[in-house]
Amino acid sequence: MSSSDRPLILGITGASGLVYAVRSLKYLLEADYAVELVASKSTYMVWQAEENLRMPVEPLQQEQFWRQQAGVEQSGKLCCHPWGDVGATIASGSYRTLGMVVIPCSMSTVGKLAAGLSSDLLERAADVQLKEGRKLVLVPRETPFSLIHLRNLTALAEAGARIVPAIPAWYHNPQTIEDLVDFVVARALDQLEIDCVPLKRWAGGKGGA
Repeated sequence: MSSSDRPLILGITGASGLVYAVRSLKYLLEADYAVELVASKSTYMVWQAEENLRMPVEPLQQEQFWRQQAGVEQSGKLCCHPWGDVGATIASGSYRTLGMVVIPCSMSTVGKLAAGLSSDLLERAADVQLKEGRKLVLVPRETPFSLIHLRNLTALAEAGARIVPAIPAWYHNPQTIEDLVDFVVARALDQLEIDCVPLKRWAGGKGGA
């Protein structure tokens, strides 16, 4: 069981690498967390481009879609919000949460958050975490970073966000793509003090960092 009844917000943007979001959701639901999921408008196009899949718009159908992708049919709680529903619970600071992770996080989203702009529910929910002093974890999936990207990420770090780039390690001896993805997912959730991803952690020895 999860350690709190408060939900975690999972934000998913149109950056490449939706597998990071799928694996995050898988482990959170398997650990019986309550997840409030909001995907940006661009996410629909990325699903089509990367997986040739159509993500439903209607919330209940979208919940079934995400559970299907994560391979978790029953455990945990999942509530999906339309990207344009800025009146949703997670748009208000009075709605208490464990925090929010945006994975993967596009540079467009980073730029808007750094400027304090909220053009959709995902951006508003992230802005709420910052203004309420709650945990906001951003997992940018971009390379190389331009100076503008770096300045925006710095501004967000100064505002209290945790930046966890999608950069895997190799000391856990990964054998599959999922092993590399899961390392990033585990490190992102670590920032929220959530330990639900099976990961061989660094235990010391030669060659470590």
